[in-house]
Amino acid sequence: MKRLVRLALLLAVLVSFGLAQEEKKGGDAEHAAAHEAEHAKLQMWKWANFLLLAGALGYVIGKNAPKFFAARSQQIGKDMAEAQQERKAAEERAAAVDLRLANLEAEIASLRARSQQEAEAETQRLAQHTAAEIAKIQARAEQEIVSAGKSARLELKRHAAELAIGLAEQKIRTRLTPETQDALVRGFVRDLK
Repeated sequence: MKRLVRLALLLAVLVSFGLAQEEKKGGDAEHAAAHEAEHAKLQMWKWANFLLLAGALGYVIGKNAPKFFAARSQQIGKDMAEAQQERKAAEERAAAVDLRLANLEAEIASLRARSQQEAEAETQRLAQHTAAEIAKIQARAEQEIVSAGKSARLELKRHAAELAIGLAEQKIRTRLTPETQDALVRGFVRDLK
């Protein structure tokens, strides 16, 4: 801040020196002398006002600038610390994501292997279930075949018996004459006695 005040004062001196040199170059001597005296007083007040303003500005800047820059430096330091923490947190998150991505392939391979095992187990279960159902169907079919065979044999025996009876009856009728019938009736009656 002291440097800023010194720079402002040096600038004010240089400007006043330049203005003074310019006025010395001006016109007529008499008129110029009166005018110059009046102008010099005015100029002196202008410079006094300028120096007062520059001094006040320098004082205000000198008084407040260190606090402002200190506060700004603190804020920048605080922001840098927060940024450092956020960067560390982001690096940790990135490391966690990288680790997950590295493990992702292993997890995918594990899921594929597990799903393949489950599919094979399901296929075996379905094959066993199908085999059991086929065995049940075959057992029922065999029972029905045995039952139908028994039924058919009984029907065949009954039909054979009917045919045998019909054939015997037919033979008896052809051999049985009225004389044979009389002899049979007589033999029956004799046996009854």
